Amino acid sequence: MTKRRKVIVHIATSADGYIARSDGDLEWLTSRPAPKGFYGMNAFMRSVDTKVLGRKTYEVSLRMGAKFDSQSRNIVFSRHPPPADVPSGVEFVNDAIGPFVSRLREQPGKDIWLMGGGEIIASFLDAQAIDEFVISVAPVFIGDGIPLIARRRRHVPLDLHSIDRFEDGLVQLHYRVQKQP
Repeated sequence: MTKRRKVIVHIATSADGYIARSDGDLEWLTSRPAPKGFYGMNAFMRSVDTKVLGRKTYEVSLRMGAKFDSQSRNIVFSRHPPPADVPSGVEFVNDAIGPFVSRLREQPGKDIWLMGGGEIIASFLDAQAIDEFVISVAPVFIGDGIPLIARRRRHVPLDLHSIDRFEDGLVQLHYRVQKQP
C-alpha cells in the first residue's frame, strides 16, 4: 500500500506571526545567516515533489529569482488566467481546493509543499486540506505585515509533533492538524 501524500505548510514567521512585511519585503528573514542544513530545509525539500503556491507567492518568487522547471511539479492557484510566459513545470489551476487536493493525494509521489501566503494557507485550512505545519519562528518582531494565515473565523486544533531550537534563536514548531468532524 502506498502512503498517503501529506500537504505540508513549511514556512517562516516573525515572532509576532508575520510571513512578510506589508510590501512583501523579507529582509528581516533573508539577512540572517542560516546554519548548516538551513534549518532542516534541505531534508524537507527531498521529501516533497510537488509545490502548491498562490499567484502572489508565485510572482514574488519569480521577482526574487526563483527558477521553476520540470524537475518538480509546481501548481499555482489563481483566479486569473495564466500569463503567456509560464515556464514548463508550472501549471495554473482554478479548481475547488478540496476535490483538487483529493485527486492530487491519490497520484503517486512524495509529499506536497503548500507555499504561502496567508490567503492560500487560509483557504486550504478552511477546506481541511492541510495535514501539517512546520513553522520556523525567527527571533524578531516586525510590528506589521502579512499574517501567517488570513484572518477569518475558525477554530483548528493542532497536535504538537516536535520542537527544534537552533543556536541563532530560531525555533521550529512542527504541528499536525487535527481532523475536523
